[in-house]
Parts: sequence; structure tokens; C-alpha cells
Amino acid sequence: MLAQIGVRPDAVRPADIDETPGKNELPRDLAKRLARAKANAVAADRSLELIIAADTVVACGRRCLPKTEEPDEALKCLRLLSGRRHRVLGGLAVVGPDGRMAVRVVTSVVAFKRLEERELAAYLASGEWRGKAGGYAIQGLAAMFVRWMSGSYSNVVGLPLFETAALLTGFGYPLFPTGRADDGH
Repeated sequence: MLAQIGVRPDAVRPADIDETPGKNELPRDLAKRLARAKANAVAADRSLELIIAADTVVACGRRCLPKTEEPDEALKCLRLLSGRRHRVLGGLAVVGPDGRMAVRVVTSVVAFKRLEERELAAYLASGEWRGKAGGYAIQGLAAMFVRWMSGSYSNVVGLPLFETAALLTGFGYPLFPTGRADDGH
């Protein structure tokens, strides 16, 4: 996704953190905490120039849906989302070389059509749900479930690109390193 905004990371390092929501933790707070925790886990290596960390939380009301690993868990999430609206909260953290951190939470609203049993079965058979917040990937087959959405599509995919670009620019990262965006090159 970063390539879409002209960013080519030198390295991709997973942050091994516990992503379990705290008792009574609200979805927005969870997204923010996880992005910050991932950034801090990677920031221990101070040889890195910039660190971008993100996490996606799918919420139905105050309820945070899991990143599904089992078919029955994905089915439960998809049945809950069927025929209703939900929020996708993207937590984003950027850490500069001086250790300064900027954190944002981006909210998108997605409405699913009412899902039929045959659609649920076919989607589960695809395996796209595995490891996905709320049990779906909007950039894949689940796109046909979306009646409408409001907000950032890239946020729902997993990284809010507008906000990422804004934070990187704020840290002095050149998004157009070969010149101005309108110079024809």
C-alpha cells in the first residue's frame, strides 16, 4: 500500500505485541493503543529513520471484532455485520528519528448488504477472512458485500494513506523525491 504514495520501505518488521482488547476498552482507544504499541516495539531499533505502524479495528457499536483465525469465528463476525453498518478504525503511528511520535485514528463506516447463507459459505471457503479484522477483506471478494461506505477506502484495507502521507510530510519525508508532483516527470 505504501507504494501507492511513493514510499518504498527499507524493511518490514512485525511487531509481536498482545492485541487483546482491555476490559471495557473502546474501539477507538484500542486502535490507538495498538498502533502506538507496535511503533514502540519496533522503535527499540534506533537505527531506523522513520517507523510507520498501524492496526485496524472493526467495531459494531462498542464491540471490537477479532482478527479471525477460525471459520466459525469468521462466520460469527460476518453474521453480525450482515445487513448493518459498522466502523473500521485505523490506528496509525509514525515515529521520527528523534523518537517523536505522532498518532492518529481514522474512522470509516461500512454498510454490508444482508448476506445469504450461500454467500457466507462461499466466502468462508475462499479463506480470505483468515487473519482479517471482522473476518473480511474489502479489497477481495467481500467487496460484493459492501452496499456503501463513508470515509477512507485505504483505511478499510489496512492503512489510511492520506493520513500516512500527511504524517510523513510532517516528519520531513519527501513524498515526491524527484521534484514537484506537477512537473511532468
